[in-house]
Parts: sequence; structure tokens; C-alpha cells
Amino acid sequence: MKVGLFVTNQQHLTTDMVSALGEQIAMVRLVRDKGWDSLFSGQHYLNEGNNQQLQIVPFLARLIPEAGEMQVGLGILLLNLHNPVYTAETVATLDVLSRGNLVFGVGLGYRDVEFNAFGVHKGQRVKRFEEYLELIVRLWTEDSVTYHSETCQLDNVRMNLRPVQKPYPPIWIAANNDRAIERAARMSDAWMINPHSTLETIRRHMTIYENALTASGRSRPAELPVIKEVFCAKDRATAIEMAGPYLMGKYKDYAKWGQDKAMPENETFDQDFDDLIAGRFILGSPDECYEQLRPYWEEFGVNHLLIRTHWAGMPLSTALHSLRMISNELLPALQSV
Repeated sequence: MKVGLFVTNQQHLTTDMVSALGEQIAMVRLVRDKGWDSLFSGQHYLNEGNNQQLQIVPFLARLIPEAGEMQVGLGILLLNLHNPVYTAETVATLDVLSRGNLVFGVGLGYRDVEFNAFGVHKGQRVKRFEEYLELIVRLWTEDSVTYHSETCQLDNVRMNLRPVQKPYPPIWIAANNDRAIERAARMSDAWMINPHSTLETIRRHMTIYENALTASGRSRPAELPVIKEVFCAKDRATAIEMAGPYLMGKYKDYAKWGQDKAMPENETFDQDFDDLIAGRFILGSPDECYEQLRPYWEEFGVNHLLIRTHWAGMPLSTALHSLRMISNELLPALQSV
């Protein structure tokens, strides 16, 4: 099992972002020195309410020198918001900066404010996502590319900047619903399982994913990643007390943004905390967290676990408390799976 840190780049409006960056760097250095395997972060534009967010590409570029030998990943880039030539050259640049140790994680997105800001109209979102992903791969692998659309005109061009990894960095697609999971099976090297779904939903989605792989003539991926919200303390009650307010705040924001509208109908985030965490979040002692995580590798075959243990508003000392417990007591058990 590979184990990675999903580092948040989202903070409250009252937070000094320079200081917050220093805190993120401290977390990265800790997990690097403790032997974690990977480092990921995510993307949003025009954060609403009480939030602000660093943009993922410069953020990861700053963290790459701190990451040492850890794999670095976009988790995820909102693909259809960006010009495909920009994306192809930018991701190739990140692959060079990471010395060929990058994961290209992408997703469709779900927030109208982002689609509207970038002029991605309803009815065009999936089409643009698929066309852009295919075009980016062509730009990385072909000597002559011609492509014509409303947003990009290419006539017999060759992109000279190529990724270090050949033919290109692994492509992971994040997907929350049935059709998106089928798309991930058809178009990517791995489905990135989201942190929001319950175990029951993932069981159903795994069947959809495996059937779609078969229908596409693809074998099960060598690497199957999942993002999980995890907090370790001396016991479950303490973990909930320490992490609960910040984790609940994160999912209240998700509900306001409409994240759960992109999920199956029974996956609403408008629930009491006890109901929200059931079968969804990993909270407790290292032993308790291990047992809660066990179904992900025993039942689903997950072999790359991305842990988010810090959320907007959480003090650095609280996050480091969990990170140290995970590193010292949970990480060795996970990496031996």
C-alpha cells in the first residue's frame, strides 16, 4: 500500500495565506521525513463564503522541492476549464520539476460559478472534457497534431516540450457518479475514488467500474487510489472532538457548493455529524483507523491511500498531532499491506 498526504490549499478568509503556506510546508517536510509515498492537492476557483484557496499548479511547484522522493499529484485539475495546450505544457513542466514523478489527476467539476467564469456551457462540459483529454495525450505523443474547435485551433503543430515519463504521466480521473466512473474506466489509467462516498456506495460503484473496464477491453489498473478523510488521536471520541468542527465545516461548504448534487441521491451532506461520518470518514486511534480502512484494500483492492487530515481553520498543532500518530503508528501497518 502506498500512503500519501492530501494537503489542503484552502483556508478561511481570516487566515494569513503566507503563514498558512509555511504550515503546509511543515506538514510536507514531516511526512517526507517519515517515509510517506506521495503528495497531492486539489483545485477550485472563486471560493465562496469564508474560504480562499491557493491555485494548485504554483502551489505544487512550490512543494515539489520539499517533497523529496515522494510522488506528486494533481488531485484534481479541472480539465475542461483550461486551454488544452496550456494544460499539456504546464503538466509537462510539472513532470520535469518532479523529475518524472507526477500523477496527472483530472476531473469534470460540478460548480456552475467555475463553468460560467471560464465559458464552459451546459451541454458542452463532458464533450469538452473528453476532447481536451484526448488532445493533451496527442500533444504529448504525436509529431503532428491538427485540431479545430471553438476554443482551440491547431494546424500541423508539434509540442516540443514533452513529459519526462513515457509516454506520459499516469492519468487518474476523479469520479463521483455512475457515468463519470464509466468514463474513468474508459479514458484513464485509474479511477480516483472520492472521499465523500460511503462504503455502501463504493461497493456499487466498484461493480460499475469493473464492468466498464471489461466493456472497454481494459484490465484492472495496477494502481487504485482513494482519498480518505482521516484523523488519529488516542481514541475515537478524542478524534471526533479534535477534528469534528473542521471536518463538519468542510462538508457544510461542500453542501453549499452543490458537491452532493453530483453524488448519488442518497449521498446528501445535509446530515447530523454522527450520520455524516458513518461509513464515510476514518476517525479514532491508529488501531481503530486501520480497521475502518481495512475494507478498502480487502474488498476493493485499493493500493494507494491519500489521507487528508487537515481542513480549513484547523490549527497546525492539531493537524501535526494526527500526522505524527499516523506516521508513527498507522503508516507502518498500512505500508505492509
